[in-house]
Amino acid sequence: MKHSRLHEQHLKLGAACDEAAGWEMPLHYGNADAEYAAVRGSVGIADLSHRGRLNVTGDDRIKWLQSVISNDILPLKPGQGLYSSFLTHKGKMLTYFRVYALADSFMLEDVGEIGEVTLQALRKFLLYGTKAKMENCAGTWGLLLVSGPKATDLIKTAFGADVVGLTPLSFITHEVAGQQALLIRTEETGEVDIEVLIPAEGIVPAWEKLWSAGQPMGLKPFGTEAREMLRMEAGLPKAGPDLNEEIVPPEADLEGKAFSLSKGCYPGQEVVARMDTYGNVRRKLVGLVLKDPAIPPARAKLFSGDREVGWISSAVRSPSTGGVIAFGFPLRDFSNPGTALTVEIDGRRHDATVHALPFYTTR
Repeated sequence: MKHSRLHEQHLKLGAACDEAAGWEMPLHYGNADAEYAAVRGSVGIADLSHRGRLNVTGDDRIKWLQSVISNDILPLKPGQGLYSSFLTHKGKMLTYFRVYALADSFMLEDVGEIGEVTLQALRKFLLYGTKAKMENCAGTWGLLLVSGPKATDLIKTAFGADVVGLTPLSFITHEVAGQQALLIRTEETGEVDIEVLIPAEGIVPAWEKLWSAGQPMGLKPFGTEAREMLRMEAGLPKAGPDLNEEIVPPEADLEGKAFSLSKGCYPGQEVVARMDTYGNVRRKLVGLVLKDPAIPPARAKLFSGDREVGWISSAVRSPSTGGVIAFGFPLRDFSNPGTALTVEIDGRRHDATVHALPFYTTR
C-alpha cells in the first residue's frame, strides 16, 4: 500500500488509517466529531495526496482534451478551472474531475478516491501521433486541503498569500517552501476550501508551516470520516460511490457544471443531448433523511410501498441534522422533496424522506 510523504506526521497526531485508492490514509485522528467541528467553526487541514492527478501537456493538448471530455475548456484562461467528466459511448460516467488551466498544461484532479481510473480511461483515447502527453502526478505532486471559516486567514499567515478573492475553481500560483504551488479555491466541505497543490518535495514543509501558523486558530487535522460528513452535508457527490457507470450526468444535476450541450461531439454526447431535448431523465440524485440511526450501505434498495424505485449511493451520520443522511437515485417520479420512501437494511425497511440538497449551508 502506498503512503503519503506525511504518513509519519499523521501517525504522530494519532491517526487511525484505512485504505483509500491503494493508499493508507487517515480515517480519523481519534475524534471525527471534533475534526468536523473544527472545520465548521474554525479551520481544519487534510491530506489528499492519494487523490488522482494528471498533467496534460503538448501542442495538441487543447484540441485532444476538448474532443474527449464532456465540458468545454476553450474559454478557460490560466488561473481558471471547471468540472468535467469522461463518459462511455452510452453516456455513463467513467470519472469526474476538475480541470485547471495553466500557462502550458492542464492539471486534472479527481473528485473522489478512484485511483488511476481517469488516467486509464483517457489513455485509451490518446491516439498515436497526437501531440499530447499525460503525466501521472500522484507520486510527484502532493495535495493538501485547508477548510473552514478561517481558511483564508491561515493561508495568508502561513504563506503570505491572499486568496480571499478566489472564486470556486480559480487559483493563483505562489511560492511555498521553495516550490511553485497552486492555491485553489475548491468545493469539498461547504465551508471555504483552499487546496494546496504542490510538488511533492514541498508538501512536508507546507504542512509544517500551516500547522505552526494554525495553532492559535484552533487548527485540527481531519480524516476521511469527517470529510464524508462535511461533503455530504454540503450536497457534493463524488466519483466512485455516487458518480459512476450507472449514472448519466443529467441524472446527477450536473448540467451547466460538468458537461456542455453546445461544444460539439465527445463520447456520450448524443445520449446527454437527447436527454436534454426530450427531458427523459429516468432518475435523479436526491438527498435523504433517515428516521433511524442505522447507516445504510451503498447499493441499499429504495422502495415506495412495495415497489423498488432506486438505491442509496452514500450515507453518513450528520452532526448538523442529528441523524443519518444519504444520497440516493430514485426514479424521477419519487424525487421531489418531502417524498416518503423506505430503505432496506439487513432485510428491514427504514423510513426515509427526500430532502433538497444541500443539507447544510453556511450562515
